[in-house]
Amino acid sequence: MDMTTVGLLYPGHSAEDDYPRIEFLLDSDIRLPVFHTDIGEDAHRQDALIEMGAADRLAAGVEQLRLAGAESVVWACTSGSFVRGRDGARRQVRELARAAGLPASSTSFAFVHAAEALGVSRVAVAATYPGDVTGLFEKFLRTAGIEVVAARASGIITAAEVGTWERGQLLELASAGDDPRAEAVLMPDTALHTAAHLRELEEALGKPVLTANQVTVWEGLRLAGRRAWADGLGTLFGRPGQGPEGGRTPPPARAAE
Repeated sequence: MDMTTVGLLYPGHSAEDDYPRIEFLLDSDIRLPVFHTDIGEDAHRQDALIEMGAADRLAAGVEQLRLAGAESVVWACTSGSFVRGRDGARRQVRELARAAGLPASSTSFAFVHAAEALGVSRVAVAATYPGDVTGLFEKFLRTAGIEVVAARASGIITAAEVGTWERGQLLELASAGDDPRAEAVLMPDTALHTAAHLRELEEALGKPVLTANQVTVWEGLRLAGRRAWADGLGTLFGRPGQGPEGGRTPPPARAAE
């Protein structure tokens, strides 16, 4: 099988080491090169987040990813996409696709597509963000037809602080954000280290857990038309025929919508 390369545009430096870990766990010919975009002001605040995802900031990394052989590109930032609303996030992705000349998406749309692939329609949100930003993510999900039955906001302002969170804090947030009515728990911050703990998260909650860096990689592979399975990366990457994680394959590639 030929190598598949997914290009990732990641704002600043917080939890980007999740990506080489995911690449290692996939244990195949999948490559995940990361280009760091200019984060601007590190603040989970609407105006700063809109500027963080400006077209010129994203376009700055496109040539490097093309040279790396990327077959798709994902803006690896949730808040920097959903903060624009569904229509604005759609425009952002279209502009990125034009600049890159490649299929493109963002982490916000990755959550929607991953939930659809798992047949999930009711979710709980466990967010590091302040309440107002968490509310914007809830609204984004609802406009995509996903019911948010509960949401937990942690009030963290900067990605830098989120990047220092350790296993215990991650598990505590997931548990606090869960709800018995939810079919899955969504943890929407790419600044949060989750790749090493996906199995433990799902075992603790007894349901699928979708995290930002996990769904970002899955979305890039979906756009590239590549199926991939891996132990330790949660139900989303579960191998066919292996219990509750089995039988999950990406739907046909389509543009973010």
